[in-house]
Amino acid sequence: MNKIKQGNNQFFIGENEEQPLAKITFIPKEDTLVVNHTFVSEQLRGQGIAKKLVEEVLQYAEKENKKIVPECSYVDVFKRRYPEHRDLFV
Repeated sequence: MNKIKQGNNQFFIGENEEQPLAKITFIPKEDTLVVNHTFVSEQLRGQGIAKKLVEEVLQYAEKENKKIVPECSYVDVFKRRYPEHRDLFV
């Protein structure tokens, strides 16, 4: 099982956040999280990992009472594909 871990302004899968197998990064602002990058290594692609990483950021944002600014193209597509989460986006 690929466990998602929290790092410094990111969630990741792998031994450490410097060399992750997958990650999603964000920049915290006053009332938002600017999600600027999603990466999934070839060995993990096709397993829904990117979606799980976005869901992890959404849970974190909700807990911190922040909204998501989707600068990453994958997160922007996620926002449109899953309208049930739209209230968590700017």
